[in-house]
Amino acid sequence: MRVVIALGGNALGSNAEEQRELVKKTASAIADVVEEGHEVLISHGNGPQVGMIHSAMEQENMPFPECGAMSQGYIGFHLQNAMQNEFRLRGIKRTVVSIVTQVVVDKEDPAFENPTKPIGSFMDQATADYLAKRKGHTFVEDSGRGYRRVVASPKPQDIVEKEAIKEMVDAGHVIIAGGGGGIPVVDKEEGYTGVPAVIDKDFASSKIADILNADVLCILTAVDYVSLHFNTPQQTDLKDIRVSELKALIDEGHFAKGSMLPKVEAALRFVEGEKNRKGIIASLENAVDALRQNTGTIIEN
Repeated sequence: MRVVIALGGNALGSNAEEQRELVKKTASAIADVVEEGHEVLISHGNGPQVGMIHSAMEQENMPFPECGAMSQGYIGFHLQNAMQNEFRLRGIKRTVVSIVTQVVVDKEDPAFENPTKPIGSFMDQATADYLAKRKGHTFVEDSGRGYRRVVASPKPQDIVEKEAIKEMVDAGHVIIAGGGGGIPVVDKEEGYTGVPAVIDKDFASSKIADILNADVLCILTAVDYVSLHFNTPQQTDLKDIRVSELKALIDEGHFAKGSMLPKVEAALRFVEGEKNRKGIIASLENAVDALRQNTGTIIEN
C-alpha cells in the first residue's frame, strides 16, 4: 500500500535535545511500517519548533516563511537521521529524503482576513502594541498568559514540488515532505511568493495523499481512537466508521476545533468520494496494527 503518515506533536520535541531522543521512537514505528512492505511518505507538524525559530530570529526581522523553511530542515534532519540509523540496524535498504516543500494557497482565502494561528513567544500588551504599529503584525491575548502574534491558516490548494515527490515515492524512497503544513506561497505574476501563514499539517497531508493517490492517510496522534465525549465517563471510541456517519458527528459539534476536528476533517477530505481509500487516526505506537485495521479509527465510504 501507499501510505501517507502525518506525525503529531507527540512524535517530535519542543527543543533539539528532546527531539533527537523522541524521534528514535518515531523512527522505530515508521520502520515497522516500511518492513510491512508499504510505500511511505511522512509529514509532520512544527508548532513549537517554528515558534522557537521565529522568537530567536525576531531581532533579525526574519520573514515567517523563511522560519518555516528552517523548521522543515531542522526537523527533517532529525527524522531522516533517526530513520536512516534504524534502517541500517534492521538491514532495510531504503533511502530517506527530506524535501523543503512549498504549498500553494489562495491569496483570496478568507483566512487572511481573520488570522487565528498563534506563533512565537508571549509578550505584554505594550510590546504587542509597539510591534503591531511598527511591523503591522496582528496580536491577540492568549488565555491570560500574555499576547502572541497570530497569522492566517489558509487551506492548501497544491504542492509545488509534487512531481519530484511522486517520482521519489515511485522509486521506492521514504520521503519527508509537507513539514509544518508546508511553506505557504501564493502564485503571483512574478511567480510563487511566500506569505506569513501556517497551513494545518493534517490538511496539507491530506492534499499530498490525494496528489499521490495514496491508499491510506494515517494520522498518528497521542490517542488510540477518535472518541465521543473524550475523557469523560461517557467516552465512546469510534472504530470502523463511514464518511456519512462521521460528517453527522461533526455537524453535531462532537470534536474540538483545536485538536481532533482538523484531523477528522482532513481524513474526510482524503476519503470522501473515493471508493478504495481509507483514513486512519491512531496512536504512533500502534501504527502497524492500525494499518492492519486491528486498532485505531478507520474511516471509509
